[in-house]
Amino acid sequence: MKGYIIKSLLQVIPVLLLVSLIVFILVRVTGDPVALMLPETATAEDRAVLTEALGLDQPLYKQYITFLGSALQGDFGTSFRYGESALPLVLERLPASFELAVAAMIFAIIMAIPLGILSAVKRNTFTDLLISGISVIGKAMPNFWMGIMLILFFSVMLGALPVSGRGGIEHLLLPAFTLGIGIGAQMTRLVRSSMLEILNQDYILTAKSKGLRPFIIIMKHAFRNGLIPVVTIVGLQFTSLIGGTLITETVFAWPGLGQLLVTAVNTHDMAIVQASVFVIALIVIIGNLLTDISYRLLDPRIRYS
Repeated sequence: MKGYIIKSLLQVIPVLLLVSLIVFILVRVTGDPVALMLPETATAEDRAVLTEALGLDQPLYKQYITFLGSALQGDFGTSFRYGESALPLVLERLPASFELAVAAMIFAIIMAIPLGILSAVKRNTFTDLLISGISVIGKAMPNFWMGIMLILFFSVMLGALPVSGRGGIEHLLLPAFTLGIGIGAQMTRLVRSSMLEILNQDYILTAKSKGLRPFIIIMKHAFRNGLIPVVTIVGLQFTSLIGGTLITETVFAWPGLGQLLVTAVNTHDMAIVQASVFVIALIVIIGNLLTDISYRLLDPRIRYS
């Protein structure tokens, strides 16, 4: 296990180098940074001075080396919109996105596990068909549409919950439900299929023949052994939620990383975009590593070479 963790951490280096190269190229092809930063009344001399100050008069390979050296020191440039260093701005928004992602994942797990188990136990019954149908509908509904419908019903019509912003738990309910419903629907289907496969195993039949209670058989023997696919999707979806809540955060004006990234893209604030992409990539890598480690904790038979 220790050797696997060290090997995985070493693999982070080439991945981040590749991410840095992609970000560097994308920033250069999306437009002239000088033209974006200067007003329309700027003279050619102003453009030349700023071009030299930003190092854009250097060959591309030198610009990349400079960019990489600054990134290694946590310097992704200064946001011309906020007038501050980009990385602290990104890290300042990260807790809000993390809070929303945790709430959405908790909701998804609370919904998916009991419904998935019930659907598997009641296979091919009306209950199974109902849960499967709801799961398909929940997965098919776009997040932005779900968010708008929730705002119209709970905020506009009933006046029970706030429309937007970050505050107490009442501000968290609607965006968390909007994000969690799709993930929960997907997890429900996965729990069902995993449980169906486990329930047909010989050791489950042996447990039944010993006269164990159905609840013990399902929860202790079946569900525990079917957790690995669930842990996989939880790990992958959670890391994607951190940086993938752009639409939901925009709809609910949630002051997280997603909203910051959308604003940065719209205003061509490339320092924020660069820092955000790096932070999101690092979170995804760490999340995948923790998911792999959890496999070993759930099933000691798993070995890493």
